[in-house]
Amino acid sequence: MNRTPGLAAYKQLFLLPGLLVLLAIVLFPLLFTIRVSLSGWDVITPGLSWIGLENYQNMFSDTRFWQALLRLGFMAVTTVLIQYVLGFGLALMVWHEIRYRRVFRVLFLVPMMTTPVVMSVIWRTIFHESLGPANDIVRWLGMAPIPWLTSSGWALVSVMVVEIWEWTPFMFLFMLAGLVSLPREPFLAAAIDGAGPVRTFLNVTFPLLAPVSIGAIIIRLIEASKIMETVYALTSGGPGTATETSAYYIYIRGLRDFDIGYASALSITYLVIMIVLLTVIVKALVRIFVGRAT
Repeated sequence: MNRTPGLAAYKQLFLLPGLLVLLAIVLFPLLFTIRVSLSGWDVITPGLSWIGLENYQNMFSDTRFWQALLRLGFMAVTTVLIQYVLGFGLALMVWHEIRYRRVFRVLFLVPMMTTPVVMSVIWRTIFHESLGPANDIVRWLGMAPIPWLTSSGWALVSVMVVEIWEWTPFMFLFMLAGLVSLPREPFLAAAIDGAGPVRTFLNVTFPLLAPVSIGAIIIRLIEASKIMETVYALTSGGPGTATETSAYYIYIRGLRDFDIGYASALSITYLVIMIVLLTVIVKALVRIFVGRAT
C-alpha cells in the first residue's frame, strides 16, 4: 500500500516519450521558423545572418501578400458556408428513409477520397475553354463559352467550385454522424405537439446539432485557410494573381524566389492572423448556434 503514491508519480514518465515527439514535430519547427524569419537567408546570402525585424517591416508594404490574404478569407468563408449548407442538406436526405441511401452515402464520399491535385487536373480539363465539357453544356444551353480559367473572376469561381465539390462530403459525413446520434425523444415530442417538418428542423434538429455544426465549420475553416493544391494544379495563381492565396504566395517567395527569410516572416504573420481570426470566428459561431439553441 505504501508503494502506491510512488507508482502513481512514476507512471507519468510513460507520457514523456510522446511529449518529446510532440515537441520535436511541433515546437522545434515553429521556433526554427521564427529564427529564420529574423535572418536574411535568400539565394544570394545563404545562412542565418541576423537582420532583426527587417523582413516584417518589408511585409507591411507588400500589397500582394495582403491581397492574397483577403482573397483567401473570401474564398474560405464562402466555400465553407456553401459546403455546410450542401452537406447538411445531403445528410438530411440520406438520414431519412429513402431508397438506395447506402449507395448515396458511398457516392457522396467519392470526391473526398480522391487526391486534391489529381482532381484539380481533371477539373482543369473540364474547364478547358474550347475542349472541356463544362463549355459544351454552356453551348448546349445556347450561351457563349465561359473563360473559366482565363478570366480573373471566373478563375476564382472555378477554384471555389472545385473546393466545394471536393470538401462538401466532409460536411456531409460530419453532419450525418451528428444526425444519427440524436436522441429520438425530442422528435417524438415535436410530433405529438403537431410540429411540421420545417418547425421540427428549426426548433429541434438544428439546435441539437449546434455543437456538431460548430466543430465541422471550424475544422473546415482551418483546412480552407491552407488552400494550396487546388490553386497550384488548377490555375497556378493566375491569371496574373487573381487566384493567388497566402499559402501559394508564401510558396512562391520561399521555394521559387528562394527568399527563405522573408517567406518565414510571412508564414509566422499568416499563422498569427489565422489564430486570431479563428478565435473570433469560434466565439461568433458559439453565440450564433448556442445562443439560438438556448
